[in-house]
This record gives sequence, C-alpha cells and structure tokens, in this order.
Amino acid sequence: MPTPKTPGPAEVRRILESRKIERVVVLGANGTMGYGSGALFTQAVPHVSFLARTREKAEQGLAAAIGQVRSPTVASRVDVGSYDDDLEREVERADLVFEALTEDFAVKKAMFDRVEKARRDDAVVATVTSGLSINELAEGRGDAFRRCFLGLHFFNPPNVIVGTELIAGRDTDPALVDFIEAFGAKRLGREMVRTNDTPAFAGNRVGFTVLNEAAQLAAELGPLLVDRIVGPYTGRAMPPLATVDLVGWDIHRAIVDNVYEGVTDEAHETLRLPDYMATLMERGVLGDKVGGGFFKRDGKTRLVLDPASGDYRAEADLPLPAMPHVDEVSELYAQGRYAEGMQIFLAASGDEAALARRVIAGYISYAFHRVGEVTPTINGIDRIMATGFNWAPPGALVDTMGPAAAVEMIEQAGLAVPAALLDAARGGPPARFFHHPTLNTGRYFVAA
Repeated sequence: MPTPKTPGPAEVRRILESRKIERVVVLGANGTMGYGSGALFTQAVPHVSFLARTREKAEQGLAAAIGQVRSPTVASRVDVGSYDDDLEREVERADLVFEALTEDFAVKKAMFDRVEKARRDDAVVATVTSGLSINELAEGRGDAFRRCFLGLHFFNPPNVIVGTELIAGRDTDPALVDFIEAFGAKRLGREMVRTNDTPAFAGNRVGFTVLNEAAQLAAELGPLLVDRIVGPYTGRAMPPLATVDLVGWDIHRAIVDNVYEGVTDEAHETLRLPDYMATLMERGVLGDKVGGGFFKRDGKTRLVLDPASGDYRAEADLPLPAMPHVDEVSELYAQGRYAEGMQIFLAASGDEAALARRVIAGYISYAFHRVGEVTPTINGIDRIMATGFNWAPPGALVDTMGPAAAVEMIEQAGLAVPAALLDAARGGPPARFFHHPTLNTGRYFVAA
C-alpha cells in the first residue's frame, strides 16, 4: 500500500464537501464500543439511531452513552430502536451504517445481509471489527456495497482514545477512503491511521503480541511479578496483564487466535493463547467485566491469580524481588530525563531487568518488521501505538535509547534486527524515527 500524500487544508475542505454525513445508524448500540462510538458521532452528526436486539437494550446503550460523556447533545440527537422493528427503515435513510456487533464473522455476515438489502447505494457501511478481514466480510456482496464498505476501528473508550485505524477493502472507493479519513480527523477529532487488511491490522497485531507474551510469562512468574517487570516505566499507560483484564479475556482471545491462525511470522508462538487462560475462561474468568481476571478485589484487598490452580492470593502475601532499577528509572522520568532513564534500564543487572529488555526488544523488533505488511512506514505503527494503546511508540523508544543501543538490546534478546535499525545504527538516515506535530513523547515515559 503506497503512503498517501497528506492533503493541504484546501484539499481537506474539498474532500469534506464531497459528501454529507447527517444520519448515522449504530448497530450493536448496547455494547461498550457501540454506545461509545454512537456518542462520538453525536459530536458531528445531527441524527444518530441506536439499534440493538431490543428497544430496551438500545435505551440502555443511550443511557450509558449519556453517562459516559456527560453531554446533553447525546440525548438530543439520538433515537433508539430494535433490529426487528426499525432496522430497515433506519438503514434506508442512513448516510453511514456503523456496525459494532460482537467479534464474530457469522454474526456480522448475517447483519450485513440485512443492511445490504436496505441501504442506499451511496451509503457508507463501516465495521468496527478489531481484526477480521474487511475483504472477507465484503465477499459475495454487490459492487455498490463493496465500494462503500471499510473498516473504522475505534479503540475503547472512543471518547477518550483518539487513535483510529482506517482499513479499505480491495474494492473500496479510494475517494470514500479519503473522505472518511478527513471526516474522522476533522469532524470527530481522531488520529486516523491507514492500515492494510491483515489480521488484527496494525495496533492489535503489535500490541497483543506483547500482551500475550506477558500472559505466557505469568504461567511461570505469576501475574504480579510480570506486571512489575513490564510495568509503566517500560513505556505504557498501565501494566500488560491489568490491560488484558480491562480489555477482557474473551476479546484478548479473539484477537490473538485470529492472528495466530491467520499469519505465520517470527513471533508466531508468542501469539498462542496460554492453556491456563483457555481453561479458566471455561470457568467464567473474563477479566474486569466479571469482577476478576489476573487481578480482582475483595473489598480493599487486591487479589492475584495463581494461573496453575485458578485460586487467588492477597497481593500482600506475594513479595517481589528487589528491582532498584525500576525506581531509579521512574525518578529520572519524573524529572524529564528520559534518555538517562532509558540508559539505566538498558544497563540494569538481574534476571528481571533482562526479561524486561527482552519484552521491549520484541516489541520494537516486531513492530519494525511489520513495516510494509501492516502500514507503509513505521510512522503508522508509531501513531497507532501512541494514540490507540497509549504506549511509547517503538520509534520513540529507539530515538530515546539510540539506534545502536536498540540494536544491541535486540541482538542480546536473540531476535532479528530490522534493517532500518541497522542502517540507523551505522549512521544512516533517519536522525529520528518518531515525528508528530502535537505529541510530546515524554507523556509515555511514566513512573512505575
């Protein structure tokens, strides 16, 4: 996929004037992604219809959307309905149909059967799938549907996280892709990143490789130690296993299974779901949504999962090994001395420090090796990791530690070094990998 040329202000205005989005239908409006996205659309669109299996569920979605964004605009611009009573009427009037159903190919296909019959030929149909193939979802559809069909992957919650992946199918009208990119950026305030139609696209492909590696490590080391080793000081808003709990084990499984089955790359086994997670999911362990995953609370006491038994123990009863480098790095970050903090991280002794470097080396190496496969340049991966996951972009980590140090860390981890990093370490271009007009990379270097 060639890197699209960034349009100037006059061209953006022309693109935005090429069509109108005045009526949006949200399918699956009772789910967190559905009502969150629906609330987002009310910022730019005068009429949004929340549809769910029943009117009552749609009303619950509206109430949740109002509570989430605390804006009277949501209630004034939304009506609600059910699939059985209202779908065809609402879809035939819609300029944009936004599908936010469960991450199940068959469920989405059945819904698109109904949407295709009711929609206008020029109506946009967007799916918020986190990684199912856009081309496969469009397979067998008519020309008019395929020209207007694309992926618009918001990250949860959409009113907070601005990173958004835009995924065109092979038959999607390029002018429509340009329009949705401009609409998302200018009307919805999104950080729009075009990605290729590959399993899990860019952000989840890279991010969930790290998250699943942490889940694999938890079988041996325990969740508490893993989240300390690969904690916020390594460049993320929250520790990895706490993130999996927040996302939901079922969503985590859907994403990693999709990538594991769909691609074979150098980190293939890192994307195999741990057996203990599959076993515990059968017992109802799904993360925060059901009150417990790797961690849960009993009153004020935080409990930690034992992956082998499925039992929980109080965090206070699980002492951690001394890791003085974590506090040293965090203190330097707090002073804005990010490069110095990174040098402490790179030089720290001990098995825990070595393991942390191995995980970060894998993150950087895997991201740079995906260039050309998931996005045209590292910039796309950097931006979605920064604004979709709130993680330090891989390019920014390399800039902060220096290309030569990054190469050494990756080599010590026994991983393949991307050619771009080797070239930079030898003095070749670029001087810096990460560039963004508004993002200060210091926000990603946080205390433990």
